[in-house]
Amino acid sequence: MAQQVQYSGTGRRKDATARVRLVPGSGNITMNGKAIEEYIPFANLRAIVNQPFAATKTEGQYDVLVNVRGGGFSGQAGAVRHGIARALLSVDPDFRDALKKAGLLTRDPRMKERKKPGLKKARKASQFSKR
Repeated sequence: MAQQVQYSGTGRRKDATARVRLVPGSGNITMNGKAIEEYIPFANLRAIVNQPFAATKTEGQYDVLVNVRGGGFSGQAGAVRHGIARALLSVDPDFRDALKKAGLLTRDPRMKERKKPGLKKARKASQFSKR
């Protein structure tokens, strides 16, 4: 029996980490055992997940299996996008130019700023009282 080819990549954004596997197929995306429409309720975030396929013109050619942990919807969508872009590089190294130009290979370094002592949040202080 022939071994099925699969490509993998790891993506990260904010506090989310996504382990992505690409398998030749019909374009189904499964996140943590659920269809993407069921897992991510926002159409704009689902579009973000599909950006690497649009950049490389490979829509509908691969099934995507994702395990994602941490963060919220936005961070997880960004992490999956990053992981798909990295997995597509192992499919064909010639995709690097298109993915790089679209900015999909760069890990977004922005993180939540830490809370400071004496403040309510990272920068929010309590209201100033003159008397």
